[in-house]
Amino acid sequence: MKVTQEKLPASQIGLDIEITPEMSKNAYEQVVQRMSRSVNIPGFRKGKVPRHILIQRLGRERIKAAALDDLMNQYLPKAVEQENIQAIGSFEPRGDIDQLIQQFEPGQTLTIQVAVDVEPEVKLGQYKGLTVQAEEAKYDPEQVEQVLKREQEKRATLIPVEGRPAQEGDVAFVDFQGYFAQESEEAEPKEIPGAKGDNFQVELQEGRFIPGFVEGIFGMNPGETKTLNLKFPDEYGDKDVAGKDATFTITLNELKERELPALDDEFAQEVSDFSTLAELRESLEKRFQGEKDDQTKANQRKALVDALVETIEVDLPETMIRQEVDRLITQQVMQLSNMGLDVKRLFTSEMVPRLREQTRPEAIDALKRSLALKEVAKQESLTVTDEEIQAEEAKVIKELEGQDVDPQRLRAFVTEDLLQNKTYTWLEENSNIELVPEGTLTPVEDEEEDFDSDEEE
Repeated sequence: MKVTQEKLPASQIGLDIEITPEMSKNAYEQVVQRMSRSVNIPGFRKGKVPRHILIQRLGRERIKAAALDDLMNQYLPKAVEQENIQAIGSFEPRGDIDQLIQQFEPGQTLTIQVAVDVEPEVKLGQYKGLTVQAEEAKYDPEQVEQVLKREQEKRATLIPVEGRPAQEGDVAFVDFQGYFAQESEEAEPKEIPGAKGDNFQVELQEGRFIPGFVEGIFGMNPGETKTLNLKFPDEYGDKDVAGKDATFTITLNELKERELPALDDEFAQEVSDFSTLAELRESLEKRFQGEKDDQTKANQRKALVDALVETIEVDLPETMIRQEVDRLITQQVMQLSNMGLDVKRLFTSEMVPRLREQTRPEAIDALKRSLALKEVAKQESLTVTDEEIQAEEAKVIKELEGQDVDPQRLRAFVTEDLLQNKTYTWLEENSNIELVPEGTLTPVEDEEEDFDSDEEE
């Protein structure tokens, strides 16, 4: 079989496959025989329909189309194998398929032109000695104190306050009623819907409720009543009251303060599996230090791969992009499903095409990163051994104990992950990485750590 190759854009190979007269005739005759055995034509038994009547009833174009389909299914894979082409995705006809059917004549030579996606050729620029900046995430000992303080507050007891007025940090129990500001002295006060409470517990922290409400309680003594003239913020959630002036009448019934439990070994035993406060502190310090070290490493690797992608030249095939888009969307669907959301309602038939288009840039970026790392591994002959793969497989299987695991997919995942880590390590050792303070390259987001005794082991 004669096959001519042509390199096309977007990592495609064009193939001109010559179908010999004998091949075209055999394909046509096989279709005629197959249809004669399966087609029902009134007045004739199956398999007994005269050839000319069969062709007349079915139409020669229909038979030729079926024969051409058979030829493509049979010889396109053989052409790819013959030419040793590493194809990905399916074949795409080049040119008008209807015109090709018209050209097809049994017993004559026919040239089928198709294109097929192949693995892209990756060209890297200078990847040795990269110079990058990465933010260094530093451990702050205050993190430990904040976690311990929050655990104390969770277990605090409320005790009555005596001999002093309300102050920030107290817990007040109040009766209150809100009214819209009167337009005139003669007008009847109009209550604000929902702005009423009896013996309502209020945490006396600035910024709670509308501006001035909590602050107005500061300095009050139990039994005292006060009237506050306030204003609802313009961006308040209830549009009926947003931006409006209001008057609140507040009576302080009772005042309490939080008494925190002592930070001692008994406290450590209550909130964790540790016997002493020192052990708990050490565990928290190790945890937070490890998280910051991991974040610094992640920042370094991101900076390196970002710089690496800047040097890459690659023409991504459409098949590869589609597959990566599918992977990212599937990942998103699984995450939302695990959160208990109804993904069928979220991912409607109208939404999916738009979502695919929105995901496309992310998919292209992810592919470039992955291909760049693979090319570095290839250039530097980085490999992983069977012993390394088996050891990592054992770890993953232990972590997923009780779950069904596909051995082939697990091995592919573990192999790729190990090789990627080796590639990152090589880049770290052969690049110039300047660590800069957090917030230098990206804004620092506020973090709030939650205490979880299961994580302190």
